[in-house]
Amino acid sequence: MNKIGFVISGFLVVLAILASTLFVVDQRQFGVLYSFGQIKEVITEPGLRWKLPQPFQNVVFLDRRILTLDSPETGALQTAEKKNLVVDWLLKWRISDPRQFIRTFSTATSLTAAENRLTSVVQDALKNEINSRTVRDILSTERDKVMSGVQKRLIEDAKNFGIEIVDVRIKRVDFPGSVTESVFQRMQSERRQVANELRSTGAAEAEKIRADADRQREVIVAEAYRDAQKIKGEGDAKAAALYSDAFGRDAQFAQFYRSLEAYKASFAKKSDVMVLDPSNDFFRTMRNGGSGGQGGSAAPAKK
Repeated sequence: MNKIGFVISGFLVVLAILASTLFVVDQRQFGVLYSFGQIKEVITEPGLRWKLPQPFQNVVFLDRRILTLDSPETGALQTAEKKNLVVDWLLKWRISDPRQFIRTFSTATSLTAAENRLTSVVQDALKNEINSRTVRDILSTERDKVMSGVQKRLIEDAKNFGIEIVDVRIKRVDFPGSVTESVFQRMQSERRQVANELRSTGAAEAEKIRADADRQREVIVAEAYRDAQKIKGEGDAKAAALYSDAFGRDAQFAQFYRSLEAYKASFAKKSDVMVLDPSNDFFRTMRNGGSGGQGGSAAPAKK
């Protein structure tokens, strides 16, 4: 029994030793083979590999994919006119030389040191580029030049780190919160001033239009009244001529007609009352039986 257990234990030990000599390099990784703490080989091709068991040799894996680094929460950068800007950027990078990468950052198991170094380089490059330009340049005309300058410096420094810079982009350029609020208030004030000017101009134009319309109305009413009076005068003249012609043909009828008009004007309402002497000339026509004369047809009635 002890012999069988010894055999099994020996087999397990041999199996463990064999397992420690084999390793697999994934296509997404670099395999760095160490021998007594020194880099012996960098394996770039994926597949099954073998090595000496520890402590003679050991393997460390590095990510060979393109990695993304976002800008941290940092302070504002000053432009040429001493205005503060908050710049958010995005960096795409990957390990190109594992040996140099490990020599630069000491440890191959953590990317924190590399990201911190890259962040520092990007921030310094952005500071130099932004300090020499105005806000207008950064936001419009020279934004590409800013990124080209940052990328050029970053590529040069990254070579010393064993890193390849794939791309770097500015995601957002904005003013700090306090500045943004003041800019918004200033813009609001300017827009309010423009709106007031437009309202004043509109009110002046409205008054001008109303005054012109009133003037035209007065002119039109005056001309219409003039034309009406002219037509009325012509009509009255024609009527007077007709009346004169008619009355000239029969004076008695003319007197009778005028009396009727006088009665009509005097008794316009049923409630009108007039107190006069019956012998008054006003009732001459009634007394004469409508003849309208002094004697005329009334004389035969008295006989």
